[in-house]
Amino acid sequence: MTQLQEHLAELDACLEACRWAGDRTAAQAWDECERADWLLWWAAITGRNSHKSIVLVSAACARTGLQYVLAGEDRPRLAIEAAERWAVDPTPQNGAAAGAAAGAARVAARVARVTGAVGWAAAARAACAAGAARWVACAAGDARWVACAAGDAARAASAAAEADWDAHQEMCQIVRSMLVCPFEEVA
Repeated sequence: MTQLQEHLAELDACLEACRWAGDRTAAQAWDECERADWLLWWAAITGRNSHKSIVLVSAACARTGLQYVLAGEDRPRLAIEAAERWAVDPTPQNGAAAGAAAGAARVAARVARVTGAVGWAAAARAACAAGAARWVACAAGDARWVACAAGDAARAASAAAEADWDAHQEMCQIVRSMLVCPFEEVA
């Protein structure tokens, strides 16, 4: 078992991620992974990156899905902005505002799923964007929610099956540009 595999097992990573890691080093896995949700989960659970940076990266990823939110629906954007404000200034007031905005984004996600006014696929992407915003706002209080944000943002940013890879790559680049690899192997 490699150092990375032992590390992932200690973190209780999913079996799919452990199999994907194979014989890669931590640096190779960090550089080659095409799953932003995995990268964010890994970064959040290890504590090597600050909670503030995790929230800001999650917000940047969630923003990639805002293009799918219906015009005039501001709750997802407001939830992301509330989480960003908390990350910059983690006061109790900003934390409460992020929590309230998360609840509003949850409502927006439900509305998008139920109405489907712009077509099922667009509504699903809008709901995922709103869901991502919600999880980012929740992450202002608890870093465990960042992988949920990344997963929803990844789905929201996937305009079509052929765009899926590009959307994930964009978010992976965001994650890698703002965070450090969460594990260093010992030589």
